[in-house]
Amino acid sequence: MATVHKTTMETASPQQFMKTSGSTDAVWIHTEPYSNRPHHPRLNKDLETDVCVIGSGIAGISTAYELVKRGVQVVMIEARDILSGETGRTSGHLSSDLDDGYTEIKSKHGDKGAVMAYESHNWAIERVGEISKELGIECEYRKLPAYNVSQYPRGDKHHEDDVKELKEEIAYSKTIGMNAEWKEGYAIKGWNGQIDQRDAAVFYNQGTFHPTKYLLGILKWLSQQPNFSCYARTRMLQCQEKGIEVMGFGSKEVKVTTEDDKTITCKDVVMATCVPLQKLSVVAEMEFHRTYCIAVRIPKGSYEDSLIYDTADAYKYIRFTECDEKDDYLVIGGMDHKVGQHEDEKKNYEELETWTRERFTQVGSTDYKWSGQIFEPVDCVAFIGLDPGTKHTYIVTGDSGNGLTHGVMAGRIIADQITGQENAWAELYNPSRKSSIVKSAKEMITHDLQINSQYKRLVQSDINDIEDLLPGTGGVLNPKTSKPIAVYKTESGEVRKMSALCPHMKGVVCWNHAEASWDCPVHASRFSSDGVCIMGPAKGNLNPDNEEAKKALQQAIQN
Repeated sequence: MATVHKTTMETASPQQFMKTSGSTDAVWIHTEPYSNRPHHPRLNKDLETDVCVIGSGIAGISTAYELVKRGVQVVMIEARDILSGETGRTSGHLSSDLDDGYTEIKSKHGDKGAVMAYESHNWAIERVGEISKELGIECEYRKLPAYNVSQYPRGDKHHEDDVKELKEEIAYSKTIGMNAEWKEGYAIKGWNGQIDQRDAAVFYNQGTFHPTKYLLGILKWLSQQPNFSCYARTRMLQCQEKGIEVMGFGSKEVKVTTEDDKTITCKDVVMATCVPLQKLSVVAEMEFHRTYCIAVRIPKGSYEDSLIYDTADAYKYIRFTECDEKDDYLVIGGMDHKVGQHEDEKKNYEELETWTRERFTQVGSTDYKWSGQIFEPVDCVAFIGLDPGTKHTYIVTGDSGNGLTHGVMAGRIIADQITGQENAWAELYNPSRKSSIVKSAKEMITHDLQINSQYKRLVQSDINDIEDLLPGTGGVLNPKTSKPIAVYKTESGEVRKMSALCPHMKGVVCWNHAEASWDCPVHASRFSSDGVCIMGPAKGNLNPDNEEAKKALQQAIQN
């Protein structure tokens, strides 16, 4: 039986943040530990290639796969270790039953857009199954129903309101091709607590899998191909299109410069980095949220294998995965909030556990607790395609809580665009789209006001004195005579000081108690406790402000 890891950690080593984007570990390492991941070297020379893919999550690996299959030469680079980003911290849902709902997507993109959204996500679910079978990847892939239930118990007026909305969603979803139905009074097997939330909207042909097993299987195949190479701990610092290209005449090349001053010259670049590593553009058209998960033991055979969602704004989402010969894991997520805007992130785990035990009374120990990051576009649809203002730089971002299917379809869309093939979905996901963004003007204004309000932290402090910090924690000290300082006190009591200003747009970072990280509340860049950038749009690290911090940062980078 696999070793059960600590569910939370007060501190994290530099090595931990190279493997994943937090001090906690997701349930996926239970059956696919970090030690199973292949080693890839750091880039130590200049290269030329057809396409450079930046990022090694599901979007990057899927895009590389689709391109390599077509004979395109691909170089993939990753700032930290392979699969160290958000893909390995998801809950593993493969859904065409989208978080925002098709009635909402219709209001922004029309009937045609809703149809394309469904078809593309449905294709992605099937594509994971095809590739798993083709490459012989054992990754728990299976098709199953998804149940949407009211967050309120039966008899509550709000339950009736939810039922009405769910029935409307089913009615419209069926018109765009989904297999869905309403089940009055349906009780999901295993949901045996006293809180009665029966009644369910059922969406069939959904999917689930083990995300890191799947991607490591693809990566193994890619590594055997002569037109693919991969480099880890190779951070991109600059991406520039050079040359002149007008109306099909002339040519441009893209130069990707790394932190170690190496250059990759290519025809096209794909920025599969969760969020584009740039100042604004589409970054300003998204909100950024933290989401929380726990994995709780549940006896085999005591539940219906399915996906489950409730209707809360910070909704709960459930799936099941393998544990051992006796138990499986019930994986439940939710409790979303905006990045850097929560006083004590650990409380979200407690609420998830209480919620779960009230409804699934047969569950056992909670073995894993972790959190991840999601990106919510104002018009409910991801940005996949050419970065606005460029001709050879492609982006994948705005997962809207469905990053796995978005990542898979991005591989198809971008591979089609690079190889000159038509793609029916490209119009919907075009990062330069305007109409649906204009329709979302109210959300944009609210979002901008909220973002600008975060700059109040320029004159605020989290702590009055370094002595206030407990070992293994951090906080921002804001002296009147200088810029704010992010202070991290190690378990041994060593004090490491670094600039609290995010290198992206100078927001003041906040200490994340659940992940022992520094999170920016402006555009959601994140940094390890020692200041290493683990999430864009920032490209660089936090600047060290004392010798202890400088030494720790260098150690983290060079490990």
